[in-house]
Amino acid sequence: MNKFEKKISRILSLVLRHDPKSIGLTLDEDGWAVLDDLVAGLKKDGKKVDRVLVETVVANSDLQRFTISEDGLKIRANEGHSVEVKLELEEKAPPTWLFHGTSLAALHKIEGEGLLRKERDYVHLWSDQASARKAAQRKGKPVVVEVASRMMEKHGHVFYQADNGVWMTDHVPPDYLNKRTKLY
Repeated sequence: MNKFEKKISRILSLVLRHDPKSIGLTLDEDGWAVLDDLVAGLKKDGKKVDRVLVETVVANSDLQRFTISEDGLKIRANEGHSVEVKLELEEKAPPTWLFHGTSLAALHKIEGEGLLRKERDYVHLWSDQASARKAAQRKGKPVVVEVASRMMEKHGHVFYQADNGVWMTDHVPPDYLNKRTKLY
């Protein structure tokens, strides 16, 4: 993605995950918005967008944060919402290890409290270290924390996987964090 497309991707994340009302947009209970309404709202807000640009950003997003419906009429964020939506995800058995990207500054607090969802719908985890590192890079000095996800599941914790491959759970207690973190 070029610099302008990355900027539009950040705007889409803000609108579709956290603040649809900022452009007069309404999400249905499953998080879908009418694509033409999204484009109209962004234009009214002064953004230089059209439907083709939004479709390009969705297609080229390295983290696949968004999905356009099969009929091409709706769009939604795949995960990361702070507004209430029902993504209708099914429980899924995780791999033995999952990874969480964070910052070095947050590591001490995470080691004490575990991973908390805070204002988000879930704690986000990745099946590979590279994706976790990429997610952490915007937070400062990146650190990747290993999560004993299969053990968590055996102890009753529930996992889901979004359409873009991101794994999600409500909370990762500190006992399930491997102390072998990787600094980058």
